[in-house]
Amino acid sequence: MRIVLWILIFIGTFLIMEFMAWFTHKYVMHGFLWSLHKDHHHKNHDSWFERNDAFFIFYAIVSMSLFYAGANGFWYGYPLGFGILAYGVAYFFVHDIFIHQRFKLFRNANHWYAKGVRRAHKIHHKHLGKDKGECFGMLFVPFKYFKK
Repeated sequence: MRIVLWILIFIGTFLIMEFMAWFTHKYVMHGFLWSLHKDHHHKNHDSWFERNDAFFIFYAIVSMSLFYAGANGFWYGYPLGFGILAYGVAYFFVHDIFIHQRFKLFRNANHWYAKGVRRAHKIHHKHLGKDKGECFGMLFVPFKYFKK
């Protein structure tokens, strides 16, 4: 029974992270921490790293803290930590590798879903400022962006 609960917590955490990514992006990154996120929309430096990468570090610390809690008797910490970690890995592949091409992989993906995710993200990045950028998650992109 514990394995089933572990899997459900892991999947639930992964799905909740989609909401957290949307919420954080809309209200934190495009809100009071715009100073960290703006170099992601308007690159004004030559570094491969962005101040925006600090958000990755925050979620990595949360995930590692949950692993630590799991190792110290709070067994829920493991599926929670792995759910956050799995979402972070998926987000890195979709957002940083596939969409922004920080590594030159998956350049010729022509699947309708891949095109829709890229189109939606391009619409978001059309606005270089703090306001007016439509925010959405990685998995649940509005259907209007998926055209044949």
